[in-house]
Amino acid sequence: MSICCGLPLVECVYCLACARWAWKRCLHTAGHDSQTWGVATTEEFEPVPRLCRYILSVYEDDLRNPVWAPSGGYGINPDWLLIRKTYKDTHGRAPPYILYLDHDHADIVLAIRGLNLAKESDYAVLLDNKLGKRKFDGGYVHNGLLKAAGMVLDAECEILRELVEKYPDYTLTFAGHSLGSGVAAMLSMVVVQNRDRLGNIERKRVRCYAIAPARCMSLNLAVRYADIINSVVLQDDFLPRTATPLEDIFKSLLCLPCLLCLKCMRDTCISEEKMLKDPRRLYAPGRLYHIVERKPFRFGRFPPVVKTAVPVDGRFEHIVLSCNATSDHAIVWIEKEAQRALNLMLEKDNTMEVPAKQIMERQETMARHNHEYKAALQRAKTLHVPHAFNPPSQYGTFDDEGEESSRKSEAEFSVSSTNKSSAGESWDVLIERLFDTDEHGKMVFKR
Repeated sequence: MSICCGLPLVECVYCLACARWAWKRCLHTAGHDSQTWGVATTEEFEPVPRLCRYILSVYEDDLRNPVWAPSGGYGINPDWLLIRKTYKDTHGRAPPYILYLDHDHADIVLAIRGLNLAKESDYAVLLDNKLGKRKFDGGYVHNGLLKAAGMVLDAECEILRELVEKYPDYTLTFAGHSLGSGVAAMLSMVVVQNRDRLGNIERKRVRCYAIAPARCMSLNLAVRYADIINSVVLQDDFLPRTATPLEDIFKSLLCLPCLLCLKCMRDTCISEEKMLKDPRRLYAPGRLYHIVERKPFRFGRFPPVVKTAVPVDGRFEHIVLSCNATSDHAIVWIEKEAQRALNLMLEKDNTMEVPAKQIMERQETMARHNHEYKAALQRAKTLHVPHAFNPPSQYGTFDDEGEESSRKSEAEFSVSSTNKSSAGESWDVLIERLFDTDEHGKMVFKR
């Protein structure tokens, strides 16, 4: 009799638990991901709409008569376009891209387009991976995206080196959307690790903007390269939040919304501590910029606010069950909303005293970024994130005791890389030479 009475009680508890889970998941909005982050400033967010426009230019057939009309005065100047590569030129090993010399902003820009649903070669890049297949700089990265980056560097290494040496005051910026964002992130990491191949370019001159980024690198790398890689996410975008490997998404027979719901249910049952301890789990790279423009239980779009941080735990781990999860991934929408957000920032700046107030704000922003970067590295160390050490960067290190050894390690690696490589060695060969396979089939970094 007691057993019979106990069964309904267990069922009630189970139903209440499921109802509570469903209620919490339905109430989880994009704003929860960045509610504790700081607000981005005009100067740090200024390149985003412009780089979105350059990425859109890769889609254009005729740059002098663009399909997408330039907004915000960021139209591309066809006379400054140096290189334009199509699928025919890349032989499907990488997405199409352009190399653009932006004299107005002292910037050398390599912009890469996103996934083309009609191209099998793009799927081949995505599917060339499995969890933990490729190890890089003490972490894990997406194998297909890294190989695509090697192909791009093979093709453009010479001209990039010439431009970097010819324009010593220009920055070198890699930008991409969706699939291209992963390639851009890999490009920036490989270039930083082999700066001697590009005229010993300083680390602080290399930048990356990953628009609607794919989860392409492990957490330790995402935090350690936050000084050069910036990820931009519009509201509910599904891709930076989907921990499912890209290759599994496109192999699935389920529709994308169904797959996202199933992954949402499964990830809820996995503790965040377990997620952080898995060194193979991939994340959105670098510093995150989150454009928030919708509020819970409110209809329509509101004036966008840009939040920014270098988070460790809670780094876009929860999928947002929203009808806008896929539309917010479109580069056209991201460019439009990023421009709206920038215009609002400029309006606010116009009310300030110039230039004293802006100089003070700039100093405060750099100090805040420095503090956030060090705090993120310390947080990763506290949470025992595997291999979350910090190589030297313009922001310094989070561990004073390990600073000297860290610098020594990077110096040794740089000398080793220079001695082993030759000027004519391809980037594909260089990347493969830096890694080897042990008897168990695991990728091992070779010092």
